[in-house]
Amino acid sequence: MYYLPEGTKICGFYECERCNDRFLSLQTMKKIPCPVCEQSIDYEIGPDESLEDLLDSAKLLQVIEGEEEVEKMDALLSLAITGGDPDDWI
Repeated sequence: MYYLPEGTKICGFYECERCNDRFLSLQTMKKIPCPVCEQSIDYEIGPDESLEDLLDSAKLLQVIEGEEEVEKMDALLSLAITGGDPDDWI
């Protein structure tokens, strides 16, 4: 699988509020750091900002449960990144 290890039975489907990247994570919390935004974060915090707001920019859209469902979602999201053949997935 592209995002998660084989045999994963539950995961979170997230979308970043800053870069709009969608990804899967083993975590299922309401908000987590976006892996894309985290690489380019500026830790200089202004008076109206908090570190949590800067770090936790990905919002949980859905909890995916079941090994087969997790595999399907992982394959679908990886098509957008790898450019694989969608007919292979269907």
